[in-house]
Amino acid sequence: MNPRTVLASAVLAALTAALVLTIRYDGLFTDPGGLFRWYAVCWALFAAALAALRRVPARYVTPLVVAGAVAVTVTGLVAPPRTSTDSYRYAWDGRVQSAGVSPYDHAPQDPAVARLRDTWLFPTGAVCAGPDLAPVPGTGGAPDCTRINRPAVPTIYPPVAEAYFLAVDRLSPAGARHKPLQAAAGLVSLGVTGSLLLILRRRGDDPRKAAYWAWCPAVAVEAVNNAHVDVLGVLLTVIGLGLVASRALSRRAAGGLLIGAAVATKLMPAVVLPGALSGVRRVRDAAAVLLPAAAFAVLAYLPYVLLSRGSVFGYLGGYVEEEGYDDASAGSRYSLLRLVLPDAWAFPVLVAVVAGVCLYVMWRGDPRRPWSGALLVTGWAFVLLTPGYSWYALLLIALVALDGRWEWLGVALAGAAVYVLGPAVGHGAAPGTLAYGAAAALVLVAAWLRRRAAARGAGAPAPVDAVR
Repeated sequence: MNPRTVLASAVLAALTAALVLTIRYDGLFTDPGGLFRWYAVCWALFAAALAALRRVPARYVTPLVVAGAVAVTVTGLVAPPRTSTDSYRYAWDGRVQSAGVSPYDHAPQDPAVARLRDTWLFPTGAVCAGPDLAPVPGTGGAPDCTRINRPAVPTIYPPVAEAYFLAVDRLSPAGARHKPLQAAAGLVSLGVTGSLLLILRRRGDDPRKAAYWAWCPAVAVEAVNNAHVDVLGVLLTVIGLGLVASRALSRRAAGGLLIGAAVATKLMPAVVLPGALSGVRRVRDAAAVLLPAAAFAVLAYLPYVLLSRGSVFGYLGGYVEEEGYDDASAGSRYSLLRLVLPDAWAFPVLVAVVAGVCLYVMWRGDPRRPWSGALLVTGWAFVLLTPGYSWYALLLIALVALDGRWEWLGVALAGAAVYVLGPAVGHGAAPGTLAYGAAAALVLVAAWLRRRAAARGAGAPAPVDAVR
């Protein structure tokens, strides 16, 4: 084998070993600093693996990317979910639906669904002292608790996500617990890698870009180990954008349909719609994307509207209020904007800036590369919003893999830093300010260097750069 391929394989093996140790290290509550040090080691090895991949001969690139994707995916299966309890809600929602009950009608602690409880999701006794378990009303002398977060409220997840939870539950063997959701997420993650490679190949682009997703530590941790349903939205978005890049109206409509399915999975993918409309000048071209997307997102709710007695939006409104999206003075939201603006101005300015970026992308973006504009909108929305949940960045990572502007990966690492270290140092704006400030600086510097290199004739500028 070529020596450069051997070197890349060795660094990839080191990354895989580090990921195993990281995911097996249960330190979120007991040693967040130590856990983040493991994260840093994994990200450093990830960067080294990407650098080594650049020197691998072309004929070995795709097999190595695929092999690395499988290895990184498997690392997420070596332990139960370590840094998130969301998948326990997924398991419960799937179980409730299998019993013919709408997940939007009852909170997990409601007596009406008590017959569906088991000792895995609803343990009792000394185990309830764990920091990641929530108390629930009980009838016995021992404490009762649940692994499900927010057990007093119904689900917030959209209908495609709920259908996914139902499918996993129906296909899972009895007593399988967390593994089916992790395995399903791992398969979906590999599907994202395959879709990226296919899109890049059809466009004659460099397949090395797919490694930005396939080998990323955040994918192993958030998409596989924590089994976040965001990965399904990412898969639908990637395929949808690949179809939208076509000039054929039928393919663009199919792409819009898939983006609508992605929005009906986790809402977040709606941020790629301006990118999907990059450079569109005719109403029919815009309608070919927007109408199928909107129709699917709306109609997907219909079965649950018919099944449910309550609102199919569940706890969504309460979640927005709880997370501080409507109160700039709470938590770490809008931390960069709050450095220079009064708290009351942060949200309006965020909306204005993101709207301006959207208009720029739709007017100046390259319709053959809709992911480029989608990355620009998504990246700056994240930088200005400064979200505290690291799995939100899975969509951003996939857009980086399509587009190739690696500097936006700093935003994903910033999200991990805020999520892991924020509770340890306090929930104020300081962690988000530092982490996202550094990520924004990296994006701006890389954009400036790229433009400078382009001006010197060293390379061509991206169709939609980070800043103008």
